[in-house]
Amino acid sequence: QVRLVESGGALVQAGGSLRLSCVASGLIFRLSAMGWYRQAPGKQRDVVARIGSGGGLEYAASVKGRFTISRDNAKNTVYLQMNSLKPEDTAVYYCATNYPAGNWNTWGQGTQVTVSS
Repeated sequence: QVRLVESGGALVQAGGSLRLSCVASGLIFRLSAMGWYRQAPGKQRDVVARIGSGGGLEYAASVKGRFTISRDNAKNTVYLQMNSLKPEDTAVYYCATNYPAGNWNTWGQGTQVTVSS
């Protein structure tokens, strides 16, 4: 059974930084694409960033240049470094994987990020 556990969410002022972490288990991590999604109140869950098993990167336009996704296959962990945070980045951030079937429907419990103005 795949398990994703996020951490690192917090309340931060605009312009600040946070690093989210997600530890994965129950999957072949090095062969799995991993991603971060977010959901603000009253809005749908949207992709923030994804990283392929080979290291290919994908970012939402709204975070490009501010957020960086990375992975450590030795630790079964994916990170999201968030810089220059804005109030509109406020959301619950979810870790996700497309293992095993190629669909992005395996999620963690989420971690709250709140950016104050």
